[in-house]
Amino acid sequence: MVVLVTGGAGFIGSALVRRLVRDTDRTVVNVDRLTYAGNLDSIADLMADPRHVFVRADVSDHAAMLSLLLEHRPDAVIHLAAESHVDRSIDGPAAFVRTNLVGTFAMLEAARTLLESSGSDRRGRFRFLHVSTDEVFGALGPEGRFDERTAYDPSSPYSATKAGSDHLVRAWHRTYGLPVLLSNCGNNYGPRQFPEKLVPLSIAKALAGERIPVYGTGENVRDWIHVDDHVDALLTILERGTPGESYLVGGEGERTNLEVVTAVCRHLDDLRPASGGRPHESLIELVADRPGHDWRYAIDPSKIRDELGWVPRTTFESGLRRTVDWYLANAEWVDRVRSDRYRGERLGLAAGGSGGSTPDAQPSAPSRTRTRVVH
Repeated sequence: MVVLVTGGAGFIGSALVRRLVRDTDRTVVNVDRLTYAGNLDSIADLMADPRHVFVRADVSDHAAMLSLLLEHRPDAVIHLAAESHVDRSIDGPAAFVRTNLVGTFAMLEAARTLLESSGSDRRGRFRFLHVSTDEVFGALGPEGRFDERTAYDPSSPYSATKAGSDHLVRAWHRTYGLPVLLSNCGNNYGPRQFPEKLVPLSIAKALAGERIPVYGTGENVRDWIHVDDHVDALLTILERGTPGESYLVGGEGERTNLEVVTAVCRHLDDLRPASGGRPHESLIELVADRPGHDWRYAIDPSKIRDELGWVPRTTFESGLRRTVDWYLANAEWVDRVRSDRYRGERLGLAAGGSGGSTPDAQPSAPSRTRTRVVH
């Protein structure tokens, strides 16, 4: 069986590719554009494996994606490639439209063409799994949780483009019969996450003795899940899910942002005490909130639990401890990944400006560059 994964050099994608290569007999075609958040350091340990084929390409390049699918003829596509940082979407939404909307369209059309040229056996077993986010549903009040019937109400350019991509996926199923599966997941944490996100950014700031920024009052709530549990859920959906259905994936780990950062600091106090014994928590600083900051997310994972038998196995406390420990043990990885791509500066303050950055404004590979690394 051949699985094509888009965005497989990113945070969640690299964890998924690693699981597929190490724990299954499947061949993995790993497609990534290698923008600022995707890098070969995250999959360096896989590059010599004969069942891992890496291709540098842009998912929004329809011709390139069609060529790849017709060449490798995968039995499944797991589409993770996305621009995913809300703050960056505020500063430059064009890249999000290109990757999240145009890229998903290109992948759907390439998959449709593949199936049209395939026999009935392949058409019967092929699956297209689209990986999305709970942010498409907008903000919750103090009560209630998202489920598969929740109406879409995105607040940011990021969540709006992901919502749009979800709608494209459903339309290609209803109109063309493409056997799609959808997942919407909460906030992920774990090893190899680009250090613009809350957990790795807090670790990096604390270790440098810098102020750790927390937006607004710090009371915004997210539903946290360890990346390995998310990967388990994705493989469960791929193997057991019903085409045309969506599944919400949550770790039932609701925490305020302030609680998360405080927990990070306390783990650091145990694992890497600051000089003089000053608690890292003293570095936390409340800063101006970002525009359109959703108040609360929470996921009801009943459907994936009851229908597919998936449950998260990692508690937030144990998973966060392991995550902090990993970053402490892999400081060189963090330094290489950050380099000149991102040094911890504040993003997401461009509301009211033109927001008109071009799709290639961020450091990235040219859209039609395809450097193939095959082992």
